[in-house]
Amino acid sequence: MQVELNPALRRLATGSLLALLLLCVAWETVLAPVRPGGSWLLLKALPLAFPLRGVARGSVYTMQWASMLVLLYLMEGVVRAMSDPPGLSVALAWLEIVLSLVFFFSAIFYVRPAKQAARGRKPPRAP
Repeated sequence: MQVELNPALRRLATGSLLALLLLCVAWETVLAPVRPGGSWLLLKALPLAFPLRGVARGSVYTMQWASMLVLLYLMEGVVRAMSDPPGLSVALAWLEIVLSLVFFFSAIFYVRPAKQAARGRKPPRAP
């Protein structure tokens, strides 16, 4: 049985993942690095590059494990939003939180019909 997956959710997941990756690089190199001049913390963006191709193609498996990966970035955003001194870094942390949540929910809702079909249930139809 072929399950129809939502291309808009795939594009939203791809866009938010790419934006999160670019945010992490820009944050730790030029916007508000931990050390002046940048730091090795920019390597935190590297794990986000691995699922990018599979997410862009709409791979259900990649969406599943990437949605778990992005929770680490959600946690980092929450910690930095609450612990960094007020300023640009806190605003960037809130942006990281939003992008992580957008990716997480778009990936989960993208995968949902395929998981329901795999369990033998009929996915809900849009009106």
